[in-house]
Amino acid sequence: MTHPLPEGENLRKAVKWISNQRKADPDLDIKALAEKASVRFDLSPGDSEFLARFLKES
Repeated sequence: MTHPLPEGENLRKAVKWISNQRKADPDLDIKALAEKASVRFDLSPGDSEFLARFLKES
């Protein structure tokens, strides 16, 4: 399944940050990373929800 690209700049940065974190340590908890990224990149509730779904489906 292909995912639409995130529209917001902060959301794109969050996805990239999570990807880099997972490359460095594949055992990191994806849910915890999503929560950290939501705060770190000041994501809206909608963007946070999108990020969680995107990561769950990936």
